[in-house]
Amino acid sequence: MGVKTPVYLDYQATTPMDPQVLDAMTPWLGPRFGNPHSSTHRFGWEAEAAIDQARGTIASLINADPKALFFTSGATESNNLAIKGVMEALIKQKPHMVIPVTEHKCVVESAKVMERFGARVTWLPVGANGLIDLDDLADSLSDETALVSVMAVHNEIGVVQPLAKIGALCRERGIYFHCDAAQAFGKIPLDVERMKIDILSISGHKIYGPKGVGAIYIRRSRPRVRFVPQMSGGGQENGVRAGTLAPALCVGLGEAARLASLDMGQEESRIKGLMQGFLAKIRASHPGILINGDLDARWWGNLNISFPGLSGDLLMSGVRDLAVSSGSACSSASTGPSYVLEAIGRPRSLASASLRFGIGRFTTAEEMDFAAETVCRVVSELGGVTQDAAE
Repeated sequence: MGVKTPVYLDYQATTPMDPQVLDAMTPWLGPRFGNPHSSTHRFGWEAEAAIDQARGTIASLINADPKALFFTSGATESNNLAIKGVMEALIKQKPHMVIPVTEHKCVVESAKVMERFGARVTWLPVGANGLIDLDDLADSLSDETALVSVMAVHNEIGVVQPLAKIGALCRERGIYFHCDAAQAFGKIPLDVERMKIDILSISGHKIYGPKGVGAIYIRRSRPRVRFVPQMSGGGQENGVRAGTLAPALCVGLGEAARLASLDMGQEESRIKGLMQGFLAKIRASHPGILINGDLDARWWGNLNISFPGLSGDLLMSGVRDLAVSSGSACSSASTGPSYVLEAIGRPRSLASASLRFGIGRFTTAEEMDFAAETVCRVVSELGGVTQDAAE
């Protein structure tokens, strides 16, 4: 088929940088070397102007005030700032927060840190489809709840949570709503006003931009978010996040956001078609596979499949021509099956025999055909998955 292997199908871990992003960054890695915080000469003014242009582009993609958007090193730092910053500010008056059990490790671990400082965390369960129950969320809230943090698009199973409904519920109760949008920004429509999102985390390398840069949106009014900055220093980013910004990285994130805005709907349709075709081929050969996460409320660039009757190690070894993941890249150093798959009710044997297929801007139809043929062949050779449809 002429497909170059290994075929990259791990777009949730990271995305290849778009060549146009690299082109936009290059001048800021060489001759345009000014410090954006130097306010007395042209070198600093140019860098500051480029960063502010990128800030505006990123903010426009979520319908946000550019003055409420601040650059960070990535979504992990943004999530840490959101959880720790808000709870540190409010812990005496409102010591409670609500976190779904399937949130990203950096959110979970940040919440656990705040527990050690006296915060109370309600670990909200999810259904077998990976979605939270809005009634369960409402029942978990109280006058002492400061924050609800819910991921927009899940990094392991691809489900899309009902953001607007969560936001409306939080706003009615006077509770801040934080959304980890690392896997959603630039891929699905996000609107912090319509969805009533008060804090939102963004990552550069998930949208064909550079690693090492991200952003956080923090609402400035109606309501103004109270928080304590987590990085001390020279007062950069209006005191929200100290440290000299890297113009090249900020410009790269801005260009990645601009490119994403050009054809978001068309690209979503293309990716959905590729992944649904891939799924149909595998199901035709092995109808007993199990799809992890809701099939309707999802980002189709992410498909997590369990293969009954197979060893996870043998499965990964068999598909070595495909660069796929058996879990989150951010927690791949941990042993044992995914806590996310166990949370949606998959037994350890199935959670261990699961693969996450992630596709994106540079994935081709030929690569997906090759991937489907590879998976079907390997599963057949290993003798796994019953032929009776499991779901």
